[in-house]
Amino acid sequence: MYMSVLRTSKSKSEIRKRMVTIITIYSLLAIGLIASFIKSREKTLKACKIAKNAFTKTAPSLLTVLGIVGLTLGILTADTISHLVGAEAGIGATLIAAVLGAITLIPSLVAFPLAGSLLRSGATVMTISTFVTSLVMVGIVTAPLEIKELGKKFAILRNGLGFLAAFLIALIMGALL
Repeated sequence: MYMSVLRTSKSKSEIRKRMVTIITIYSLLAIGLIASFIKSREKTLKACKIAKNAFTKTAPSLLTVLGIVGLTLGILTADTISHLVGAEAGIGATLIAAVLGAITLIPSLVAFPLAGSLLRSGATVMTISTFVTSLVMVGIVTAPLEIKELGKKFAILRNGLGFLAAFLIALIMGALL
């Protein structure tokens, strides 16, 4: 974690600021844990046990995130990413990202770190926001189940509006950022 913070930083002062933030957060966490332990040792140990179990259950997802992001960045160079989904790719990249997001069935937990890595590697904000928005709001793979449970009209309307919203959100993100 610390190395990724250092790699994405641009200057020594930014590195220092990020390290101070990290140290502050962990210090506050330690102080809170100690205060909780002093107040009720039993409840604190119970909470730690729950946290350990939650971490054990989420560990496979976290490892999946690391694996997918690592493989993507290992296979695709920054130049390739910039060429495929960067500014030079134009509106075509945004359309492709929207379609890929709509048909891809990956958890948001994986999509957000991947999107951040792609942004750092040269992808545009519009393209990545279209991908993530359509990934979350449109479900081509899950459409048959949605049609069965909620009706064809509802499923088509929801997915269609979600797809259009992905482009609207991308335009807003592109204008703001």
